[in-house]
Amino acid sequence: MSVKLPYPLAMLQRGESHDPFSVLGRQPDGDDTLVRAFLPSAEEVELEGAGPMHRVPNTDIFEIRLSPDRASSLPVHYRLDWMEKVTAQRHSVISPYSFEPLLSDLDLHLFSEGRHHHIYRLLGAHSMEIDGVSGCCFAVWAPAVKRASVIGDFNGWNGLRHPMRNRGATGVWEIFVPGLTRGDLYKFELINQRGERLLKADPYGQAMTMRPDTASRVVSPSGFQWQDQQWLTDRAKWQWMHEPMSIYEVHPGSWRRKADDGFLSFRELADQLIPYVSDLGYTHIELMPVMEHPLDESWGYQVSGYYAPSARFGTADDLRYLIDQCHAARIGVILDWVPGHFPKDEFALARFTGDAVYEHADPRRGEHREWGTLVFDYGRREVANFLLANAVFWLEEFHIDGLRVDAVASMLYLDYSRNEGDWLPNQYGGRENLDAIEFLRHVNGVLHARFPGALTLAEESTAWPMVSRPNWMGGLGFSMKWNMGWMHDILSYMQKDSIHRHYHHDQLTFGLLYSFTENFMLPFSHDEVVHGKSSMLEKMSGDDWQQFANLRLLYTFMFTYPGKKLLFMGSEFAQRAEWNYDQALNWSDLDSSYHQGMKTLVGQLNKLYKETPALHYYDFEHQGFEWIDCNDSAQSILVYQRKADNGFVIIVLNFTPVPRDNYRIGVPLEGQYEELLNSDSSYYQGSNMGNKNPLSTDNKPWMERPYSLSLTLPPLAGLILRHKA
Repeated sequence: MSVKLPYPLAMLQRGESHDPFSVLGRQPDGDDTLVRAFLPSAEEVELEGAGPMHRVPNTDIFEIRLSPDRASSLPVHYRLDWMEKVTAQRHSVISPYSFEPLLSDLDLHLFSEGRHHHIYRLLGAHSMEIDGVSGCCFAVWAPAVKRASVIGDFNGWNGLRHPMRNRGATGVWEIFVPGLTRGDLYKFELINQRGERLLKADPYGQAMTMRPDTASRVVSPSGFQWQDQQWLTDRAKWQWMHEPMSIYEVHPGSWRRKADDGFLSFRELADQLIPYVSDLGYTHIELMPVMEHPLDESWGYQVSGYYAPSARFGTADDLRYLIDQCHAARIGVILDWVPGHFPKDEFALARFTGDAVYEHADPRRGEHREWGTLVFDYGRREVANFLLANAVFWLEEFHIDGLRVDAVASMLYLDYSRNEGDWLPNQYGGRENLDAIEFLRHVNGVLHARFPGALTLAEESTAWPMVSRPNWMGGLGFSMKWNMGWMHDILSYMQKDSIHRHYHHDQLTFGLLYSFTENFMLPFSHDEVVHGKSSMLEKMSGDDWQQFANLRLLYTFMFTYPGKKLLFMGSEFAQRAEWNYDQALNWSDLDSSYHQGMKTLVGQLNKLYKETPALHYYDFEHQGFEWIDCNDSAQSILVYQRKADNGFVIIVLNFTPVPRDNYRIGVPLEGQYEELLNSDSSYYQGSNMGNKNPLSTDNKPWMERPYSLSLTLPPLAGLILRHKA
């Protein structure tokens, strides 16, 4: 005659126990103590020092009753010896159900409020020692599920073996599993209210397996010895608005490749990339997303492991090495960060419990149709905390110097890339995503307060006001905003045949009407050299010689225009082919003197930009720029000044292939001037037309200036002139 199991045991046997710690482990039973274990694959079980445990009939539950005397001699963290049914293999393990709760009530409260900056230290998987017992703490936020378990090689990927402790209304589940070590594989198994079984990678996992595998890895505290304290000290005092900033944007998987076409590790990248970038004079590198992602074709922008550096390139300490070596070479590191969307892969964040958790349930709010991805629910405090802590994680644990935030416009607008009727307005009937706005302001505020000198850069493609203005002014709080308007205007202009350019002169000048409304960065990024848009070189109009001359002219314009600079890898030597994420740059292009000349010019522009305060000190303020002549549309020529408190330079740009002899420009001071740079120099493989130094002024007012210079303007070229004191 079968005996009906008590409800808690029946639920445990069925794998649906919401509170396994209430029935497993050491349980009071009158004056006695009942020790209970649930081992579905066990044939027999013994409690070390106490004797065999008895199987509850028709179950995989084992228990033993101990008198008060025997219970008092039982170690707090007792050991179970058991034999498998099928293999007869024997095991000896300390019971996970002998440990008290891991997360404090305060930690859980802060997380539920969205205010725990270091929640990544608690959620996820962390090797540690508790009461002298080594193992791994697991914790996952999985609200409203029946059961959460951790599974891995250590339990045969059996979700019945390690059901987790539920921490009530917080939606957090936790367990400490003794004996696990760094590198062990795991996932979370969730049983939702519909009885669906879901296998999920750890949202807070700090290491993952190489694609196409999708398991998470146990990590232990890093033992990496940072050597960059002086860099961080200097960064905290850095007056970045008045300092040069020139960024080399890098896709780690395709800058270079190994001989067998494999990826360079972060350490190998450090040894090759840093000398290259340093020689060219860049102040920073920007790494396209290095977080784990399943699809190479996404370039890293469809992130599945927000806290895990990609296994493609090595370990977290390998990445730390790269960053540390950059800092040793006085090069900052910006990291691409993607809080705007995430992929629909079933193993990751999407429908985490079978229902919307990280995303909005309504696809009109929760889905990016254009990209086939999902949108974070920024108004859910635990989700906002996940992203906020992630930003803190990269700056604190990896000493990153800033975050470039991808696709900010997609976060700000509820109707972004949506058809009429396919979006929901906010509570006031508008199209602004109020939750995302508040989230961005909060993140920027936290990062700037916690990490002085670290930057946040917004890729924001609309006219949203005050993106780079502080929160207290009503801004979004970013340090800088990409100047997409200038970038589109100038590239459109440079693609036009020079004979037609005089009709489009305003594309050169219009940007100065708004240049100082934001702290702008001038980007020629990866997005502009892919998907049929052509390389930077191939965008330029004219024959081969004119294309190179045009590109040299464009870079001269960029480095003398107000704003910090960003150039995508390969563009510095005018790679002819479009960027291909799946292969290394075409380094063989550098066998050509024209490509070498372009690389030399970029290096010289970086040098001048860094060494000349007039070219960077007032990048964001109107007093750093003055037109001398912006109206010569007939000849497609620009003349302007860049200024600092202690000096100025004059820039003259000729956007036609026609040399201009005796071209007169006005200058503010009498005396002698010298060419600091001529983009047509033979040094850069130009035609070598120009002016001999020094140049002496004429006592002839011109362009509303008291003095003037008569110049030879090379074709499709830029000149940078300096007054000789």
